[in-house]
Amino acid sequence: MTQERLYLFDTTLRDGQQTQGVQFSTPEKLRIAAVLDRLGVDYIEGGWPGANPTDSEFFAHPPQTRAILTAFGMTKRAGRSAANDEVLSGVLNARTPAVCLVGKTHDFHVTRALGITLDENLDNIAQSVAHLVAQGREALFDAEHFFDGYKANPDYALRCLKAAYDAGARWVVLCDTNGGTLPSEIGAVTRAVIEAGIPGDHLGIHTHDDTGNAAAGTLAAVDAGARQVQGTLNGLGERCGNANLITLIPTLLLKEPYASRYETGVTLEALAGITRASRLLDDILNRVPRKSSPYVGASAFAHKAGLHASAILKDPTTYEHIEPGTVGNARIIPMSNQAGQSNLRRRLSEAGLTVETGNPALARILEVVKDREAQGYSYDTAQASFELVARRELGLLPEFFEVKRYKVTVERRKNKYNQMVSLSEAVVVVKIGDEKVMSVSESVDSSGHDRGPVNALAKALNKDLGRFQPYIDDIRLVDFKVRITDGGTEAVTRVVIDSEDSTGQRWSTVGVSANIVDASFEALLDAMVWKLVRDGAPPVHAVRPLGIAGTS
Repeated sequence: MTQERLYLFDTTLRDGQQTQGVQFSTPEKLRIAAVLDRLGVDYIEGGWPGANPTDSEFFAHPPQTRAILTAFGMTKRAGRSAANDEVLSGVLNARTPAVCLVGKTHDFHVTRALGITLDENLDNIAQSVAHLVAQGREALFDAEHFFDGYKANPDYALRCLKAAYDAGARWVVLCDTNGGTLPSEIGAVTRAVIEAGIPGDHLGIHTHDDTGNAAAGTLAAVDAGARQVQGTLNGLGERCGNANLITLIPTLLLKEPYASRYETGVTLEALAGITRASRLLDDILNRVPRKSSPYVGASAFAHKAGLHASAILKDPTTYEHIEPGTVGNARIIPMSNQAGQSNLRRRLSEAGLTVETGNPALARILEVVKDREAQGYSYDTAQASFELVARRELGLLPEFFEVKRYKVTVERRKNKYNQMVSLSEAVVVVKIGDEKVMSVSESVDSSGHDRGPVNALAKALNKDLGRFQPYIDDIRLVDFKVRITDGGTEAVTRVVIDSEDSTGQRWSTVGVSANIVDASFEALLDAMVWKLVRDGAPPVHAVRPLGIAGTS
């Protein structure tokens, strides 16, 4: 069976930048473009040349990509020719091989927003597209508000599409600009467009997620015959976002009927990097990845219930729709007081620890987990801390260093501008073998702002660990969550910390105390020890006994 080609058009750098609070720098846009190119998308829409300095700089020094770099703009304005419209000329001056122009297709917007006649709008569309084609560019036409326009005046909306197609547009893109059209409507209207004479292999779909149906709407358009899919990484976009390519790409490659019916520019090898691509974008945006994200979320393949974990241990397909590694993700068996030995053995196995059924250590580990959760700990997400607990009970936790003491001070004082500012300082003393090392750090960042006592502790702990320093230099704290587990004056504080290293791996650790600083330090310490264990750092002693200073 011959597969039909689906083309992937990414607009993270243009439409994704419409997200509230998002503004990419030029170097960030170049990094994202490189990720998209490695992934295998067909088109990368880089932005609107001339609209802002960042987009102009990006196109002035464009990346060299396999994907077709595309500039975005709008159709010419009424009352002038396409050749004499300076805004359109500015887009063409970016010299990209493809140009996407947005134009009105809803009669209400033509007469109300543009204030021109319906025929003038048709002329603007046709002349603009023809001008692009005459310049040797691949022309794309974004039919703005198309689905709303079609429902209001189908004849006129279709005339707009035909004006672009007849003028030479390679792609006519149906845009659900307001995001309110449901998948069944999108499918029906797309079929009607094809029946009206616009071939499916010239049709694209551009949806927004205002009803939570952007991905479903895109698939409905593909089912109806559209052959270009537009979207963004992680569903970035104005309001509720655009169709999420991080969800759509695995679905198109792995799920029937799409997997056997269509091919894209994304290979299965490239698909294994999609989780990393998703998290890289979150890292650039300084956002915490959404754990429940389909395919790539940290919880996408997490199995908490004992019944599920038992079945997973026998055959992962019992509760998983795909193999996690296919998309670069990993299976997680969270530990909690609901867990049984099936969960436990599976989780230990994934940590490289093989424990036979009936080993008395299994019962001890479960008991410790339950006791500690009664104290306020949670190992449901703090997998790294759980692994350290298990290793300690199994006698497999090496000793790397001993924390002898630490101190944190927070000072409020006036600066030279007579403003009250905070300054946090931490002192940490550790013993590595026979050597004691003291580290002191302040929590002031490069802009002179105080980042608080936990930041100061983290910097001090990471500052000088002697022979272990090369193993921890790339640790970065990416998320810090605090929860009060009991009310009243004797409340217990739980701190969960997410850490990451240069390989892109993330791990979570937990600390509990009535003192938030103590809880934070415990979680920080677990994060560091877990990485030393994972990376095979040579220990001071083979086994770390229970009750060592600095642990709980």
